[in-house]
Amino acid sequence: MLNYFLKGEKGTRLRFSGMLLSAILVLLSVFTLMQKGLNFGLDFTGGYLTEFTTNQSVELKELQSFIAKNHNGDFELTAQGNSHFQLREAPSASTTSTSTTANSLDWQSAVTQNDDINAQVLSSAYIGSQVGDELFDQGCLAMFAAMIAVMLYLAVRFEWRLAVGSVVALVHDLILVLGLFSLLQIEFNLTVLASLLAIIGYSLNDSIIVGDRVRELLRVQSNNVLSPATIINNAIKSTLTRTLITSGTTLATVASVWLLAGAPLQGFAIALFTGIVVGTFSSICIAATLPELLGLSAKNYEIKVDAHTQTLLDMP
Repeated sequence: MLNYFLKGEKGTRLRFSGMLLSAILVLLSVFTLMQKGLNFGLDFTGGYLTEFTTNQSVELKELQSFIAKNHNGDFELTAQGNSHFQLREAPSASTTSTSTTANSLDWQSAVTQNDDINAQVLSSAYIGSQVGDELFDQGCLAMFAAMIAVMLYLAVRFEWRLAVGSVVALVHDLILVLGLFSLLQIEFNLTVLASLLAIIGYSLNDSIIVGDRVRELLRVQSNNVLSPATIINNAIKSTLTRTLITSGTTLATVASVWLLAGAPLQGFAIALFTGIVVGTFSSICIAATLPELLGLSAKNYEIKVDAHTQTLLDMP
């Protein structure tokens, strides 16, 4: 592999440098996931979710301090908009559902009766831990089914080296997104899980575009004199403009959701934005580069005939 860095073309050196960077980021992401884990939301852990508004302008820190005086357990308070707040109460192993309900009613009464806050509760719902476990299991099953379908599709469509490159790129994208959520401890809920399924499809699309172009150029007889690295670089150059335009327009849309849709869709937008960026990167540095390391060449697409057929073809 060192030979590619020292003697390869500029495009080849960039691709292999990118693959090395990807390997480092994957290791860091796995380490972060093992150390910190994911910050699962109430969709998976269960607990109380309460939304309320205040008739007067109240700072988030002041409101959080006031609720803490009337709340016995752990909670997370977030601002959803102007005078619109959301409070999450995760269930504790040492408390029963009855005590949790009483605790929730205590702080709600406090904020609604306080003249300086004058809050109005919009909704309050409890999600059981059993429901959260079922949602998590069903979500993981959906991801597993999507991965199996992708692998079957790639096995039929591509030569095995290109298929392996696309699958590794796909796994790389998911690990980096999960690593980011673990590092920043962003809430992992059902909308984020849905974004992972979208990332699987988007990343696969990018890899297929590059892989198709590589396969087309390898099948051209006049390219047999060129090295596989040169053919792959030419394939990337011919698809780079299309890839950047597609990714750029999609990122603009996702960025709008991130900035304008509010906190409920923020996790979804962050995951999808990150997935598109790393998916575009991996389609070049992994999906197109790993097959080269595995020995991809024009010979893999030569039509092989048996000795008898070759004898007939050689006859004048």
